[in-house]
Amino acid sequence: MNTTSQSAIRDPQSEVLEAVELQTTPHPAATVIWLHGLGADGYDFVPVVRELESLGAPPARYVFPHAPPMPVTINGGGVMRAWYDILGTDLVRREDEAGIRASQAAVERLIEREVERGTPAARIVLAGFSQGGAIALQTGLRRPQPLAGLVALSCYLPLADRFEAERDPASARVPIFLAHGDADPIVPIARGTASRDRLAALGHPVQWHEYPMQHSVCAEEIRDIAAFLQSVLR
Repeated sequence: MNTTSQSAIRDPQSEVLEAVELQTTPHPAATVIWLHGLGADGYDFVPVVRELESLGAPPARYVFPHAPPMPVTINGGGVMRAWYDILGTDLVRREDEAGIRASQAAVERLIEREVERGTPAARIVLAGFSQGGAIALQTGLRRPQPLAGLVALSCYLPLADRFEAERDPASARVPIFLAHGDADPIVPIARGTASRDRLAALGHPVQWHEYPMQHSVCAEEIRDIAAFLQSVLR
């Protein structure tokens, strides 16, 4: 792997999220923005880059933003990095709409920065795990400029009751890699399949992948993600 940058980036003027950045080529023609899960940070998925590269994923700039620290209700109000508050175990009935929309706006700024750096939206993949996957779906399907693809792992479609009205027709054909562990105790697989069915019913091209694991990522899943990146970033 040709790593040209792996550093924390911050631009207070445009309020771009702090991020870890990694390039697999000196002049990448594509970008993958990858959002971590609750309580983690941008470094969480950095090791996956080398695996994806070894499996034939196209050269790209990988951007791993850090969610801002905030109190999380379900964890007793403890402060940790989170894309939005989790108000209870139901995940869907009581949602932190304000937090979800704030993170959507923050991720949009990251996408805009990549476009300003010369990577068109059609060459950007937005990926995420758990909360990060939820924000990837929230953001990527409401854009008037479609992305190359979405990777949503061990997550669900947030604000699902608003989705049909808010989704942008321009992003209706964006390929979606949706994956879940069949023994996930954190985000039950029923949440994932319900989101899959909702998206498919509205005509979105969803690739569903199910793995024998809990709330995590496995080697087979990484292979499938590499193949997905090959298909959408050809």
